Amino acid sequence: MSAIPAINRINSQHSTGPRSSNGKQRSSRNALRHGLTAASPVLPTEDRDAYESHRRAFLDEYQPATPTETQLVAELADTSWRLNRIPLLEARLISGADSLPIVDAHRLLASLNLQSTRLSRQFQKALATLREIQSDRRTLEKRELKEAASLLELHKHKGTPWDPAADGFVFSKQKIEHHAALLMRQNEARHIAYCRFELPPQLQPALANAATA
Repeated sequence: MSAIPAINRINSQHSTGPRSSNGKQRSSRNALRHGLTAASPVLPTEDRDAYESHRRAFLDEYQPATPTETQLVAELADTSWRLNRIPLLEARLISGADSLPIVDAHRLLASLNLQSTRLSRQFQKALATLREIQSDRRTLEKRELKEAASLLELHKHKGTPWDPAADGFVFSKQKIEHHAALLMRQNEARHIAYCRFELPPQLQPALANAATA
């Protein structure tokens, strides 16, 4: 006969968990009170409208453009909502508002500290991932827009119609035209900046006379 079940029975007899109905109810309330590991980020006692406003603020800030980005922004919103709850819980414990025994209060404070560390790491990891994904997406979009703008100008030069979708682009023609105009302004600005700021002073008057001739 294995000794493990017997050892488990002996250990269970010395368990420090709550045994009375009042103790079990209090333990249940304590678990629900912080809700830092609950499936839903919003506790029944919290303002759902305030949470929705909090979530929308993150969506407005990060402007997710793909399902993956949306998921990461949701994780940031939920994690920060839970993190914001921790100082309030700590203040209640320190003030003795929950009337817990000192040992239980210290134990819960230690648990809150661990949860704060875990949630902070989770937030930073999600934020780093989101920033990397968005940076890659914007770099790719910028490169593809430049390629599309080049093809647009080519077809304008040849006087032939062009459909961006025929070359695999998902951008509207209006967006490509806007980007092409931006690239031309930027190129002109770089030229002017070079003439104004990079050329030796003795050459600038001659350049100015040539430009007005």
